[in-house]
Amino acid sequence: MAIIINKPLDMHLHLRDGDMLKTVAPLSSKSFAGAIIMPNLVPPVTTREELVSYRDRIKSSIGDDTFTPYMTLFFKPTYTKEFLESIKDELTSIKLYPAGITTNSEGGVSGFNVEELRETLDAMSELEIPLSIHGETNGFVMDREAEFVSIYEMLATNFPKLTIIMEHITTKESVEALDRFNNLYATITLHHLMITLDDVAGGMLQPHLFCKPIAKRPEDREALRRVALDGHPKVMFGSDSAPHPQDAKESCGCAAGVFTSPIALQVLTQLFMENSTLEKLQDFVSNNAQKIYKNISVPKKSITLEKIPFTVPNRYGIVVPMYAGETLAYTITKIER
Repeated sequence: MAIIINKPLDMHLHLRDGDMLKTVAPLSSKSFAGAIIMPNLVPPVTTREELVSYRDRIKSSIGDDTFTPYMTLFFKPTYTKEFLESIKDELTSIKLYPAGITTNSEGGVSGFNVEELRETLDAMSELEIPLSIHGETNGFVMDREAEFVSIYEMLATNFPKLTIIMEHITTKESVEALDRFNNLYATITLHHLMITLDDVAGGMLQPHLFCKPIAKRPEDREALRRVALDGHPKVMFGSDSAPHPQDAKESCGCAAGVFTSPIALQVLTQLFMENSTLEKLQDFVSNNAQKIYKNISVPKKSITLEKIPFTVPNRYGIVVPMYAGETLAYTITKIER
């Protein structure tokens, strides 16, 4: 049985830069039609010139693949309406990081004073530029996302015309918030659909499954699966695929991030098939995102998968993927542009 996915999208992707970009970008551009590209480089992407230059480097890295990088800026509360108007045509979203909460986020927001954020968020609302948020406090690690829900609620209430994306949600509290506010949406990763904290640290520590937000409890994973597998219109696939060199993962200061780009569609197909919801997969990996992000144009591309075993390579360059060395049930057999 051939399974066809049209215009697959990854709505949260880290491509890094330099040699790492050249290694990982083709692994996404091969099987996806486009992706929202995260701006937390060193230094972060905060100007039009930096955004355009980064987009050009991405396009140079993917060769002739049919793939649109949807670019983002690193949120600054000093962005004016005039600046945002000048860059709007180059921009898909603006990504807000709490200061120091994850990789390369030191220049993020400290505190969430509504009045300090108002000018920029009012301008984004008026210009219909979505706000994407890494939603964690600096509290106890298992509670950080649940604690942040009150900030989502504050922002959704004060800026009702602003499209707010709760990125890579991991908790049942975030799932419950989706339906309380018309302007809240969410991305869900592959790894948070598949693992819990027990998989990361319940036995021998698995560094290649360590990520931020950290994987949570079984009941949280079930809440994520429920909305993803049911085709909830306010959730979409965002891999948060985050490559790090193998020596940065297998070290005492283990870097946070799970690399899933090369195996995402294969594993998602298996998950939806096993749960008898294959008809909802297209919504999760494309249709919902196109409705939520009204300002994106997606190139024509279809991916065919078949139930043929696929053994995941032990590494791609210097990056170890999720399920390295394991055999998956589905293989990508055709890519049509």
